[in-house]
Amino acid sequence: MSGLLAVWQSRDVFLWGAANTLSLVLGCLLLSIPLGILVAIFLTEAPGPLRRSLAELVDLLRCVPFLLLAYLVYYGLPELGLRLDPWWAGLASLTLYTTAYLAEIFRAAFLAVARDSIEAAHAFGLSRSLLYRRIILPQVAITAAPLIGNQVITTIRDSALLMIITVQELTFAANFVSANTFTPFAPFAAAVGLHLLMSFVVEDGVRRMERVRKVRFG
Repeated sequence: MSGLLAVWQSRDVFLWGAANTLSLVLGCLLLSIPLGILVAIFLTEAPGPLRRSLAELVDLLRCVPFLLLAYLVYYGLPELGLRLDPWWAGLASLTLYTTAYLAEIFRAAFLAVARDSIEAAHAFGLSRSLLYRRIILPQVAITAAPLIGNQVITTIRDSALLMIITVQELTFAANFVSANTFTPFAPFAAAVGLHLLMSFVVEDGVRRMERVRKVRFG
């Protein structure tokens, strides 16, 4: 009971941590989704040397553990003359990491777009920009929605590792409350519950997108 009381009395700390987690994840998605689409376009349409170089960079980012990437951004960039505060370093790390995974998701979705719809668009004389806006990207969004949802959940999970560079997100808040109230279990259980709540919201959005996909494409 004392643990639950400590969590309740520290609810402002948890709400602050949850707000920071949400702002990091939302900021990351606002940046990484358009970047991922752009990288995917280059991966499918760029000339050979550029495409291969970009593919190697994407593979490199996907192979680096996220915690090491966060360390490199937060502690490595100051040696190059660029110092970021913890929140911005965390956002930059999440964005780089998520963009690499989303680029591969979008690339696969681009390749799955029905070729006859693209050929029909060319026959009607649609410009390149209209082709992407009206034909390709809507199909990509529907096709890739489940994988994007999984990646959003992964991003929420990865944000907890940013505590190590002193980003005051949800896990940082749980650790702070635990250390100051000497309650090792309840604060982290509360953090787990809030992370699960965020993930369930994402999963509900994915299920809605799946219903839209079935209605439109069967």
